[in-house]
Amino acid sequence: MGRISEGEGAGGSGADRACIDSGSETQRTAARRGRAPASGAGPRRLLSVAGNVDFAYLWAAQSVSQIGTQFSVVVLPLLAALTLDASPMAVGLLAAAGGLPHLLFGLVAGAWVDRLPRRAVMIAADLGRFALLAAIPLSAWQGALRIELLIAIAFLAETLTVFFDIAYLAFVPAVVGREALVAANSRLEASASAAQVIGPAFGGTLMRLLGGPNAMSVDALSYLASAALLLRISHRERPAEPQARPGIVSEIVEGLSALWRDAVLRALALASGLVSLGGFIFLAVYVLYLTRDLGLDAGAVGLIFAGGGVGALIGSLAATPARNRWGVGRTMAGALLLFGIFGLTVPLAILFPRYALPLILASELLQWFTLVIYNINAVSLRQALTPDHLLGRVNGSIRFISAGMRPIGSLLGGFLGSQIGLPGALVIGVCGMLLAFLPLLRISMPSLDDRVPGGLALSASSR
Repeated sequence: MGRISEGEGAGGSGADRACIDSGSETQRTAARRGRAPASGAGPRRLLSVAGNVDFAYLWAAQSVSQIGTQFSVVVLPLLAALTLDASPMAVGLLAAAGGLPHLLFGLVAGAWVDRLPRRAVMIAADLGRFALLAAIPLSAWQGALRIELLIAIAFLAETLTVFFDIAYLAFVPAVVGREALVAANSRLEASASAAQVIGPAFGGTLMRLLGGPNAMSVDALSYLASAALLLRISHRERPAEPQARPGIVSEIVEGLSALWRDAVLRALALASGLVSLGGFIFLAVYVLYLTRDLGLDAGAVGLIFAGGGVGALIGSLAATPARNRWGVGRTMAGALLLFGIFGLTVPLAILFPRYALPLILASELLQWFTLVIYNINAVSLRQALTPDHLLGRVNGSIRFISAGMRPIGSLLGGFLGSQIGLPGALVIGVCGMLLAFLPLLRISMPSLDDRVPGGLALSASSR
């Protein structure tokens, strides 16, 4: 698998039609749930994201940034494995360094994002990541690039990513309105999926032509371009009403409590945590298995990761029809179950090495197809059910649980790879991913479909 993520979207033009709801219905739904409707929600709110210029800039910024990010998903571990000749444990530490900030700063970042202008947080994070990643080719030109420096840069860049991602997830509803979340997330996930096709293949090719350090300059420039596009967004968030704040710790506790009290949000957090734990055990040694056990070069590894992007792109188009056919809850649970089942093709590849390459390609495509269907519906549902003033903290809390599994899974994967071998570590990771659907079984599926507002609600004819 190329990337383990929360996902950012859902469906296609059909999603636009699914999202058309009257503003009065949105307000009635909000009233029944005991809170005021979202800021900007109402009968004159944009019913489609197609003509929303601010969303177009946000979408373009995300697309450029995602291409660079997916580029580095392949190039960073290859840089460690091939250029720096790192050990399995060192590669595991590199992966862990990219996940540790979610454990250390995820909750704090969520609280600060709810205090600060979210667009400004995103721009500052982009500029910081540009400077950090530009340091990789600069240090290589000076002959100072070491695995320790690579780990430090990965840690600092991911710290900024924590703030960017939480602000980003909280900013989308402000730009498009909650009634258009699925349509917006459809486009965002489609571009992320396309980036997963373009980025790894481009990264593997450029690394072969230019070398890893020089290739990383492309990723650095992608963040600079993203910041420039975000500056073009004219939407300004409404300033928070002046009030005495209870303190950062109390706000973190409020966000965690809101997450844990809601059975749906709690199940989503636990499911995402299990996906991340098993996925990062797997990813910690995946590139080493492909390069050392199968003998693949950087270009071939990039093409395998790109195969996952094809599956993700198809999944982004299938998410809305699946939701309309089976409902939100059944779609999410079924997608995660199939995600785990399709991962079993990796143990088959280990047992039958003659067919390893086609089996791994099948796993990449099918797992990403199902995971993106889950991600689109889960993220849209979370954004729709969470009050605006808690979005940063609830997003931060879920990412603390899910992305916080990255250092644990990465260190465990590196340790297992060193102790029992790369194939054994991969099998354990696959088994972990197979269990991810279990928390969703505790959700009442029919009542969940009744809870979802506006843009996620199913029409009577589709039930």
